[in-house]
Amino acid sequence: MVFRLVRDDPDPATGEHGQTYYAEESVGIAVGLLLAAAHHAGLATLTHTPSPMKFLGSILGRPDHERPFVLIPVGYPGVGCQVPDLLRKPLSEIMVVNRP
Repeated sequence: MVFRLVRDDPDPATGEHGQTYYAEESVGIAVGLLLAAAHHAGLATLTHTPSPMKFLGSILGRPDHERPFVLIPVGYPGVGCQVPDLLRKPLSEIMVVNRP
């Protein structure tokens, strides 16, 4: 489970929360790197974002300033498991060139 901070962790002396910047972008990049690393290690992953997700914070005992971002089951692929060969349209079918 990946969480993002909506506010910084509280300061131990004052209890005040600091501001966080670019939380969505930072967590998204971190998740992408985590998925790439897992794939490189030979693991299979699946991203899942159930809706609503807020209940996950309370189930896992996370503080109120953390929000669930994505659930990522990770494991070894089954014996003989194959990734389907998804065919993509050729570039000539989807690219639009707008020139005079």
